[in-house]
Amino acid sequence: MDEPLRDKQTLVIKLRDRILDLIRDASLKPGDKLPTEAELTQRFRISRPVVREALKLLEQDNLIYAEHGRGRFVSPMSAVQVDRPITVFESVTDMVRHYGYEIVNKVLSIAEEAPDELVARQLQMRVSDRVIRIERLRLQRDEPIMYCVDYVPRSLISARLYDIDWSGSLLALLEEHKNKPRMSAASVSAVVLPNDVVERNDLRDFGPALLITETCFNAAGIPVIYAIDYHRGSHFSFSLARK
Repeated sequence: MDEPLRDKQTLVIKLRDRILDLIRDASLKPGDKLPTEAELTQRFRISRPVVREALKLLEQDNLIYAEHGRGRFVSPMSAVQVDRPITVFESVTDMVRHYGYEIVNKVLSIAEEAPDELVARQLQMRVSDRVIRIERLRLQRDEPIMYCVDYVPRSLISARLYDIDWSGSLLALLEEHKNKPRMSAASVSAVVLPNDVVERNDLRDFGPALLITETCFNAAGIPVIYAIDYHRGSHFSFSLARK
């Protein structure tokens, strides 16, 4: 029997990955039937609601499909083997752990300000509204591997800025404030860090980067984070599955 899952913060995502492992380890092919919810609950020793959420994520990625009254089945997309599909929505912490990194978040700046036109458009705000801007470095053994700027509508966070530990997970913070991100729309491009960022933070050795800009939405479809993440090109690669 599989080891039980314990980490509540990433429970659903971990279970989704375990079910994918089950599909591959059992050599299930497109059209093969998955174990039932009850069987998965028993196998992984976890609650049925968590099982359902994990299965829902797999359905959203078109890796499985459901037929009413018959169960869930492996889809043709499951035959496409990608190391880390960029379509997966997860926290930065979960993503970098997949690469074997245990990062430390270093807060460079935190401020409340008026959004520029781009940020206001991405967060569906007026330029007269206020946002919280969080600038951070992600470090692996004191080496910077990501430079990140996140914008969050000020109206979503009731606490004073200096009362919050901004080195933690933004997803967890927004969950505490009843605005947990559920999905996102992102774009990717190959760039170098802006010169002012390099000079201001002594990042001359950062090199080429994969820039992912991402707008995250809560369950109601309201944007709650606009993220600008520069992934150090020497440390990250992403895979794509087109469908």
